[in-house]
Amino acid sequence: MTLLTDRAPAKVNLTLHVLGRRPADGYHVLESLVAFAGTADRLTLRPEAALSLTVSGPTAGPAGPDDDNLVLRAARGLAERVPGLKFGAFHLVKRLPVAAGIGGGSSDAAAALRLLARLNALAIDHPAVVAAARDTGADVPVCLDPRARMMCGAGEDVGPALGLAPLPAILINPGVPVPTAPVFKALGLGVGQTLPGAGHPAIPAGSENDEVLAVLAPARNDLEGPAQMVAPVIGDCLAALRRENCRLARMSGSGATVFGLFGDRHEAVAAARRLRAAHPEWWIAPTYLR
Repeated sequence: MTLLTDRAPAKVNLTLHVLGRRPADGYHVLESLVAFAGTADRLTLRPEAALSLTVSGPTAGPAGPDDDNLVLRAARGLAERVPGLKFGAFHLVKRLPVAAGIGGGSSDAAAALRLLARLNALAIDHPAVVAAARDTGADVPVCLDPRARMMCGAGEDVGPALGLAPLPAILINPGVPVPTAPVFKALGLGVGQTLPGAGHPAIPAGSENDEVLAVLAPARNDLEGPAQMVAPVIGDCLAALRRENCRLARMSGSGATVFGLFGDRHEAVAAARRLRAAHPEWWIAPTYLR
């Protein structure tokens, strides 16, 4: 059969408000506007009888053992729900930094579910696909259909696509992996506690860039301060972006990746060129977020 291919784009949290921790299960409750970058991993599926995974690419090493990869966990989760599921041999070309706050593993898992759904003639919103996504990881459901939308709760509540205009941006990762658990520990919320702060602004569907930027400006990422306690270099990345006169600089997820939003693509590309010259050790990607 024909080789199937899909992209697994970087997930960027344009906002990330932490509301508190649920008494029932201890999970942090979030409100986050999520967008997706043009920068992506690439996943292929060769239909075969057996499930397998190989990984290559510049960040393949840090992606961890193949058996623990979220691609295989997602596939196995779907197989538990769909008797007779057709499998295949996955190959992942890993380009996104790992443990970077941009959902690389979650996006890879979502791409695997999309490919298996295509192979098995399942809709992407099929209950088994959605359930497998939820069981694989908190960020996987929002990555199933990678378009800008709100994500709430512990990741299980995914809003409709907002159809926002593409935002010219730069992504920067300083090459320091930042696991999520220490960042939430530094935030210091106990089970049942809430975090004070202004509510999340409403994001009108179909907004143009200036409208989106006006809404984003007073919002925040509540993990930015705790993450800088874990990895102070995040502050260096944000300062470098602000010196480039970007319209907004903020951290994504739990870090260490940060993003800067620009007025147009040419400004972003020129700024990325200067930043690469000044910081050759950083991963820097000009892109669009949409």
